[in-house]
Amino acid sequence: MTTSLLSESEATPTAAPLRTLTHPHTDALLGAHSADEYSALMHDVVDSLGDRFRTTARTASAKDRSGLQAAVDSVDLDTTGVGNAEALREVDALYADNAVWFHHPSYVAHLNCPVAVPAVAAEAMLAAINTSVDTYDQSEVATLMERRLIDWTCGHLGFTGGDGIFTSGGTQSNLQALFLARENVVAGLVDTTHRGGPTRPARPDLLSRMRILATDQAHFSVSRAAFLLGLDAEAVVTVPTDVTGRMDAEALKASLLAIDANDQIPMAVVATAGTTDLGVIDPLEAIAEVCESVGVWLHVDAAYGGGLLWAPRRAHLLNGIGRATSVTIDFHKTFFQPVSSSALLIRDGSLFGPTIHHHDYLNPEAEAQDDDAEPNQVDKSLQTTRRFDALKLWTTLRARGASEIGTMIDTVCDLAADVRQLLDDQGDFEVLGTSDLSTVLFRFTPAIADAQTCDELVPLIRRVLFRSGRAAVARTTIDGTPWLKLTLLNPDTSIDDITAVLDLVRATGHGILAGRTLENEGELGTSATAEPVPAMTEGGAA
Repeated sequence: MTTSLLSESEATPTAAPLRTLTHPHTDALLGAHSADEYSALMHDVVDSLGDRFRTTARTASAKDRSGLQAAVDSVDLDTTGVGNAEALREVDALYADNAVWFHHPSYVAHLNCPVAVPAVAAEAMLAAINTSVDTYDQSEVATLMERRLIDWTCGHLGFTGGDGIFTSGGTQSNLQALFLARENVVAGLVDTTHRGGPTRPARPDLLSRMRILATDQAHFSVSRAAFLLGLDAEAVVTVPTDVTGRMDAEALKASLLAIDANDQIPMAVVATAGTTDLGVIDPLEAIAEVCESVGVWLHVDAAYGGGLLWAPRRAHLLNGIGRATSVTIDFHKTFFQPVSSSALLIRDGSLFGPTIHHHDYLNPEAEAQDDDAEPNQVDKSLQTTRRFDALKLWTTLRARGASEIGTMIDTVCDLAADVRQLLDDQGDFEVLGTSDLSTVLFRFTPAIADAQTCDELVPLIRRVLFRSGRAAVARTTIDGTPWLKLTLLNPDTSIDDITAVLDLVRATGHGILAGRTLENEGELGTSATAEPVPAMTEGGAA
């Protein structure tokens, strides 16, 4: 029995009667005629995946890439279809059997989180119904639910009267934020005299002078956005950081003064709340103070750290975020949502103006001016067709509550602190700095290896572990030095799980060093007939 949240007294028009279609593709498309087939197929897929989640013992397949490529290439995509059930069995063997599993406690590489059960169920619902939330007449209540979540998020940010839009991810959110910054800055400059001059500056001149200020720890999407927005190659100005990798607010002030002295235009400052490598949060209060003093757009990229808003013991780390002009939050990082689920939030909804575009077939301008205008979100989105990804977050909040999610975020941050302490206590590991979030940078530094050898071990250890399927760690480079990186996003992962990963790192490192010793001994051997020992490659194979 279906329960409706709508009043029973509301008159609802009677729908056209359903009828059974006689069509050669009765089980190809989802509808009344194929509902039984759909239900059976979904049960089979879910049962198979359930078995995999119960029994998966590796983070990855451990199969050679050439073998995987051959398996992909062997599939004939032009042949007659094999049927629904057989096709799903095929992709289970090809894809699911060779997937990277983010829920596994030995997956500690990138910003990929295990996903909330209710969100996965909601994903199935939104995929089947296939709502597009660009216009109200394609979505109805879905648009209203998404708008409610935007208002809810703005409320937690302190954006009274703010607005926002769900996007495909942090890269798109950052791009749109900087697009809005560019267009609003241009509008402000062309509508007033510039530096006392009697004429309005031309748009190409303005774009060539615009500058974005960010640190070297800002996400690469900032530089990519500058390129896509047609700015100069020198448009992104690097602001110095302090010893912890956080933006130096005094250096930001000096950079803004230098920009002004060079007759350039500060388009936006990008602060990062959760850098990808170090996991640190720029000093948002101090940065906001500087930006407000000169009237420059402040964008906070909180794709990684935005979830701290709901973390009971760490929300204070985002103090000052409500003073930003725009904010990026990725719910598919620290809110345990399936990809994709990101949002761009704007403190003043009127700043969305440059995105608005009207088409008669979609959102006619005349209708938009009506007192009872439909909420067509295509006005605020860079996308037209757009999935109802907000349903996953809505369902998770109703099922688990924001406080439980926030506590889970605190848990992974606590784990990172414990892992850092564990590494500090072991003589053959070196750990770099601290983190506000859940990343840990470290390297294997045994006493028998010099600094150059330790540098060379970093990519080799990562590759060997990944190809073994036993653990997935990441790597990065800070100030020219390579580091292994743990990104901890699974609150069910224990310190014992990470200890096991570190033991694998240590064993792999020693194995590579032993292989090099044998190789050197083979090269220096006195026997002319002895078989040489093959060199260890980056892939870990002889």
